[in-house]
Amino acid sequence: MSDVAKRAGVALGTVSNVLNRPSIVAPTTRAKVLAAIDELGFVRNNLARSLANGRADTLGFVIVDIGNFLFVDIARGAQEASADAGMKLLLANSDVNFESQNDYLDWFDEARVGGVLLAPLDGPLDAAQRVRSHGRPVVTVNWPGEEGQSCGVTVDEEHGGFIAASHLLERGRTRLLFAGGPLSLHAVAERLAGARRAVAEWGNGATLEVAETERLTIRSGRELGAEIAARRASDRPSGIVSAADALAAGCVQALMASNVRVPEDVAIIGYDNNHFAADSIIPISTVGQPGHEMGRIAAGLLLEEMAGGEHEHRTVILAPELFERASTALPDFR
Repeated sequence: MSDVAKRAGVALGTVSNVLNRPSIVAPTTRAKVLAAIDELGFVRNNLARSLANGRADTLGFVIVDIGNFLFVDIARGAQEASADAGMKLLLANSDVNFESQNDYLDWFDEARVGGVLLAPLDGPLDAAQRVRSHGRPVVTVNWPGEEGQSCGVTVDEEHGGFIAASHLLERGRTRLLFAGGPLSLHAVAERLAGARRAVAEWGNGATLEVAETERLTIRSGRELGAEIAARRASDRPSGIVSAADALAAGCVQALMASNVRVPEDVAIIGYDNNHFAADSIIPISTVGQPGHEMGRIAAGLLLEEMAGGEHEHRTVILAPELFERASTALPDFR
């Protein structure tokens, strides 16, 4: 700060006031100090130093979509584990935006938090690697760790897709449709692979149609549901495996609006066990992910790495769970 004070021609305490209590500094003086800070490239480094005091006991968590209850559950688990260890958890929502995700990672890095949890978007994790290169551990959640470099906690998505399709097949729903998209998303692709495996293993004339949606939203579900409802009854699937609960909810709404009965005509199963799935007009069967447990385990791995000593980078893979509700209930088609 002394360099800034010299450049601006003010006392060191004035620079401190501009940074910490700007309201008490005269506007003209504040402008001179900010100009000097900008000229010297001091702002970001000073921010890091000021935040560093008291941040050794703080973790950062960048979440891809706080509107998805799965990530709310993950955050709660991580917060509990952090609190148990005497740590605080700062939460940032990237809102499904790569630029925001990278900005928050950089911010936590500059703030010198003890470590970072990241529930990322699909795609390269260059910003996370940059944070690690500064000696700050990053643990991914709902995404595998990088072998030999970092830890991660995820769920067996392929098996989840297998469970969902098998549930419908066991009820005689052998004309299946998988709904989800974009198919380039890792989780969607894995769930589709599991559904395909279930149909292949079932045999007996079972089929699987794939309907790629624009997004995993209620709106996309309504659009797909309307398209299915417009088909002749003989051309409709008897069961829908949806890659997300929101998509399933939209399908239910559109089908019911067209007098296609759920589950009598078309059974539907979702994915994620979002809280609203149980409260839908027809409660939606779903494959759930143990979000709370994921959060606790991820925070534990991060704290373990921060503690130093012998630490082995690893990915913990948890098992999904079936939640059966009215959208796949009787009648049985067998």
